[in-house]
Amino acid sequence: MRVDVDETNPLPWSPEYVPTTQPKARQADRPLLHLLLLAATLVTTTMAGTRIAGLEPTSLRALAAGLPFSITLLAILLTHESGHYLMCRRHGIVASLPYVLPAPFFPLGTFGAVIRVRSRFPDRRALFDMGAAGPWAGFVVALVAMVIGLRLSTVGGPVPEGPTILLGDSLLTSFLARIVLHAEPDTVMLHPVAFAAWAGMLVTSLNLLPAGQLDGGHVLYAARGRRQTLLPAVLLAVLIWLGATRSPFWLVWSGLATAMLFMGHPRTIDDRLPLGAARQLGAVASLILFLVTFVPEPIRIVS
Repeated sequence: MRVDVDETNPLPWSPEYVPTTQPKARQADRPLLHLLLLAATLVTTTMAGTRIAGLEPTSLRALAAGLPFSITLLAILLTHESGHYLMCRRHGIVASLPYVLPAPFFPLGTFGAVIRVRSRFPDRRALFDMGAAGPWAGFVVALVAMVIGLRLSTVGGPVPEGPTILLGDSLLTSFLARIVLHAEPDTVMLHPVAFAAWAGMLVTSLNLLPAGQLDGGHVLYAARGRRQTLLPAVLLAVLIWLGATRSPFWLVWSGLATAMLFMGHPRTIDDRLPLGAARQLGAVASLILFLVTFVPEPIRIVS
């Protein structure tokens, strides 16, 4: 999830606030648009889930087979964005309702979900709460869905003919496969619910990359302010190395991370307010969450 912050639109309690800007921000929300996007994404993710279930979306019965994947993935995405939105409301920050974005093609049927933050953050505590709430909220749903989905999955089975797509594992999904199914991760045929949970955890790790206005960038700025040079540099080097040795997927993300690092992160209204010990621990926990959900090679094709 990427959050765009408009630094030129101050918060209502700041001296620079112009009252006429607040109604304009509220008018930008169009509930019907949000509902239409959600409905369209329900259709596209259900079609994707139907294909994941091994069927073609040509009948209502076939489409019904895609609902477990669709509902699970949408629950993760909406919970993630709701975490951001509720924290914005808690701190008096002007933000849009979540936009869920349909993608009319396989494999997921969605580009994810976003909210738009239309005012500056009052301090680094509010920035941290908003940035961390989304990944953690979505992760809890994904974790429950992964356990349920693994119980519905199968171990072994016939090997498909021709090229086969293998999903990579994070430290966490490898651990869960061994604990729940007592099986090696590469022998598990994921149920659509588990596949949606895998995608949700991948989204969690991508959002927690400590760069720019990604969630991880918000958390890093909240914890370190502008004193953040080593971790982003290490991240960029690792992404380039993974892109060169494991998956071109990370070359794309290294380019995005470079652009985000170049743009930097906007200041809060009061950067001097310290984050506090509890939130600093939360920032460390968020880094650990990133590490255990990170997938070095998300997709591998074998013949």
